[in-house]
Amino acid sequence: MNPTNPKLWTKNFIILSVVNFIMTLIFFLLNATITLYVIKEFDASTGQAGIVAGIFIIGSLVGRLFTGRLIHSKKILMTSLFLLIVTTLLYFVHLNVNFLILTRLLNGITVGIISTIVSTVVVLSLPSSRKGEGISYFAISTALATGIGPFIGLVLIRNSNFDMIFSLSLLLGMFSLIIAFFLKFPAAHKMVKNNKKGIRISDFIEPKVIPIAIIIFFMTFCFSGIVSYLNIYALELGLIDAASFFFMVYTVFVLISRPFTGRIMDRRGANIILYPALIIYAAGMFLLGSVNSSFTLLLVGALVALGFGNISSVTQTIAIQLADPHRVGLATATFFIFYDLGNGFGPSIIGLILPAAGYRGLYAILGFIILATLLLYYMLYGKKEGKVRKPVVD
Repeated sequence: MNPTNPKLWTKNFIILSVVNFIMTLIFFLLNATITLYVIKEFDASTGQAGIVAGIFIIGSLVGRLFTGRLIHSKKILMTSLFLLIVTTLLYFVHLNVNFLILTRLLNGITVGIISTIVSTVVVLSLPSSRKGEGISYFAISTALATGIGPFIGLVLIRNSNFDMIFSLSLLLGMFSLIIAFFLKFPAAHKMVKNNKKGIRISDFIEPKVIPIAIIIFFMTFCFSGIVSYLNIYALELGLIDAASFFFMVYTVFVLISRPFTGRIMDRRGANIILYPALIIYAAGMFLLGSVNSSFTLLLVGALVALGFGNISSVTQTIAIQLADPHRVGLATATFFIFYDLGNGFGPSIIGLILPAAGYRGLYAILGFIILATLLLYYMLYGKKEGKVRKPVVD
């Protein structure tokens, strides 16, 4: 193997990418359909449906918050995968909205723990010279699940029932548990302990990552408005067939762009990717607010992929580069805590805005938020990238 081009596609990298794909698929499969399920099954309002969708992310946030400071072991991963299966079984108990909220919370906690461990172990395993490229390839598993999950969910809604969606989630969890047995964990980086007594916020999050994490918070907040409500918006427009393929188009364009943007970032930094991506993302959101045809809706999928699809992987790489090696786990957890906060609060807040703004007004508002975030990125990171950016040392 060429020492100047160290290997990325190891057995561990592939298994971790598959587990990450499954965790993301479960989230998007459920989140793209759960609002409609709550409204149909329990005659709930859009606000209640938003809470059910968002509480999963709050659970994931809780899981990440307490996982970032742990030594990530195979035992913890396997235990969490088993608990994922147990909590998924609770979806088959049809009691009421409150029980479903509890189920979503517990299910989200397990996914948060698993995802944080998997993402951290991947980062620790990647060679320093190919961090950006490696994370971009790993993030393809997320992008694939982002597109395939909602697609499968919408197809199952039209041709089957919600229990089939829960059954698929259960089978995916079981498969993850099986393949995780074949993982080999690298030597873990443990947190450096300080001599001060008491609990400090830096024991749970990495302060250096917060500026870039704020950016991903606003980006996922806006993206949640697509994931959680696109199917209902498409029904209103009479474009449900096109909506079924929206996330597939998203996936294709992410797959096309991610490998190039990862290599470009390793060589030239993040700004050259993020500034255009933010503008493209905003353009896609504005266009979504004025959709009137299947072609336009699918074009939005391509624009959102080139925008948000690359913003998510590039900002994750930045977060890892900002942290010291022994705090990579905390950096990963911090990034995804803000990622989850955006996804978690998004459906709930958007569910409250919708009755007043309507779908067209909503997506225009989200477009303006993305444009404002472009300036925020410049202030928090973009203007000083050359000074704060540094490679991660293995």
